[in-house]
Amino acid sequence: MKNTTSTTPAVYVGLDVHKSSITVAYALPGGGDPVYHGKLGGSNAALANGLVKLRKKLDVPKEALRICYEAGPTGFVAARRLIELGYDTIVVAPSKIERAAGDRVKTDKKDALKLARLHRSGDLKGIHIPDPTDEAVRDVCRARTDASEDRRKAKQRLSAFLLRNGIHYTGKSKWTAAHMRYLRDLKLPSAAHQFVLEEYLQAIDSAHDRAERLADHLETLLLTWERADHVLALMAMRGFKLVAAMTIISELGDLSRFKHPRQLMAYLGLVPGEHSSGQRRRQGGITKCGNGHARWMLIECATHYRLKPKVATPLSYRQDGQSKAVKALSWRAQNRLFNRYVKLSMRRLHHNKVTVAVARELSAFIWELAGIVDTELTAQSHQK
Repeated sequence: MKNTTSTTPAVYVGLDVHKSSITVAYALPGGGDPVYHGKLGGSNAALANGLVKLRKKLDVPKEALRICYEAGPTGFVAARRLIELGYDTIVVAPSKIERAAGDRVKTDKKDALKLARLHRSGDLKGIHIPDPTDEAVRDVCRARTDASEDRRKAKQRLSAFLLRNGIHYTGKSKWTAAHMRYLRDLKLPSAAHQFVLEEYLQAIDSAHDRAERLADHLETLLLTWERADHVLALMAMRGFKLVAAMTIISELGDLSRFKHPRQLMAYLGLVPGEHSSGQRRRQGGITKCGNGHARWMLIECATHYRLKPKVATPLSYRQDGQSKAVKALSWRAQNRLFNRYVKLSMRRLHHNKVTVAVARELSAFIWELAGIVDTELTAQSHQK
């Protein structure tokens, strides 16, 4: 094995990662076609051993390897392990990899060779690899969202079942405590229908309890999470309670990696698509690229800004202990986004377009808020 030096030429390694196998190819510096190395097992141990054999074959140090693979269902476990072992590793978004329009042949070997070639030419850019703790909190937030979605679907199925059987609730609001008591006291003429009703009610209760347990667990996680200050500051803004704030922060991670709020807007897929040529400029719907969970939650929270600016009692409680800068930004966001909502609505735009436009600007306020919190945390650490 050669001694590690700064002048060692880089070897670019492309991995095609799957659950049970990893295909490896590499491209040597100075040009030439990439070389197929072989197929490894899907575990981290098999990958680490395979890279050791590759280094021995090429007679290069660990620092010479530049590794990349496409993001996929296997997550970031392999990337974190390789970085921990000291390998220069990036994960690439599949949508950012160029593909020939007429290419109809796709194999693991071909994909690995292409990744190695593109990585050598500098055409690949790595995406953000989330912190393991952030990803764990994110998974809890997504599980809570899944439970809420299951509850919504169970309610929808029950409503359709009652409608088919000619049962109509005459109360003021559905799914309140009074409505649930009405459903539990309901007596259907058929024993089979009564059984189905009870099963649907059990499904609603089960999904509700699961969502509540996950929300309670989020409160517990917040006590020890290093991004708790960012969550509490975001909760000082209108429309963000615990679940929404933790979802946004866990999905976005460290916002300091975005040098400008427009980069965050693009990451969230909230910028309009564009097809311009010559003197013609045409913009379409939003790109919907990037993080769909964060985009969905942000749009949900943006609907609160259709209301007149006000610091109601629940919001004032959430603002307790926050700095003047955080409170000032929260108030400025309310005024700015409410005026934006009114102006766009007066132009008779569809309410969905108005909400998305407000969500786009709301992301800029979140970016600014993260900068304020980071500055305050830095000042506190210096005082200690």
